[in-house]
Amino acid sequence: MFSKSDGKAKSDSPGAPASFGRGASATPSLISADLKVVGNLESDGDLQIDGDVQGDIKSRSVTVGESAKVKGSIVADTARICGMVTGKVQALSVTVAKGAKVKGDIIQQTLSIEAGAEIEGQIRRLDSGKTNGDAKAAPPKPPEVPDVAKTASTSSIGTEDKPVAG
Repeated sequence: MFSKSDGKAKSDSPGAPASFGRGASATPSLISADLKVVGNLESDGDLQIDGDVQGDIKSRSVTVGESAKVKGSIVADTARICGMVTGKVQALSVTVAKGAKVKGDIIQQTLSIEAGAEIEGQIRRLDSGKTNGDAKAAPPKPPEVPDVAKTASTSSIGTEDKPVAG
């Protein structure tokens, strides 16, 4: 029934998911509905939140359940928001489900907003060359302004004006 593990993951069994990175597992970490966490959470795998979290969250995949309340930023590859989030959500793919409430900016590459979701904040698209570790919204390009020093004519006080050859 139970056997010792040799410490090596078996990946040749049919239907087994591929490894997602260091320390990642197929089973998501779960913050249950009766749990309140005060502090930051970081995971290389999937995170399912059904309770209350007051702190920043960084994970490969984050799902905020219907009964969940998150007060802090979320940084992930994929984020599915079904509950309440007060803070910035930054992910490659963001889904805001029916009944969800987000009070904060959403920075993403792909966004899905279901009817009945509430968002109070700015929505910005990620720079396509960035990943979630260094993802930043592309800053707006400033209008091109000519260099005043190069285009301004020089003063000729105390000098003799010379005709310009043309």
